[in-house]
Amino acid sequence: MGRVFLVDLDGRSYGCRYCNTPLALAHNILSRNFNCTQGRAYLFSKVVNITLGPPVERMMISGLHTVEDIFCCSCGQLLGWKYVLAYEKNETYKEGKFVLERWTIVDNVEEELELNLDAQAGSQGSQAGSQADSQAGSSDTENA
Repeated sequence: MGRVFLVDLDGRSYGCRYCNTPLALAHNILSRNFNCTQGRAYLFSKVVNITLGPPVERMMISGLHTVEDIFCCSCGQLLGWKYVLAYEKNETYKEGKFVLERWTIVDNVEEELELNLDAQAGSQGSQAGSQADSQAGSSDTENA
């Protein structure tokens, strides 16, 4: 096996729950109204850093589809599936789209917000410290 090169994603993204490898951007979500055996799932137009299993026919709630399982390219965890072929005409919009099971992914925006809040709190604390230092310095010069 060769070296794995990961695609990095800028913006609000979802990553693998097990290794945090970036998988998809939030603006690539087509639907949040999908269900799987483990609960909720999201339909994406584009997903990166994955490997695909072989095509198999699978009976789903919406009918028979040919799908390929999606695996994280870093840790190998099963994440969802890709629709290859839909046999029902009203389901063909799913072809070429990806489903990530919600319990297998994490929303990386929460981590970015926490980091930004920590950075802001740190800079406010250092500003308060600077103001206290300058006030202490000015009172020292007044007393001299």
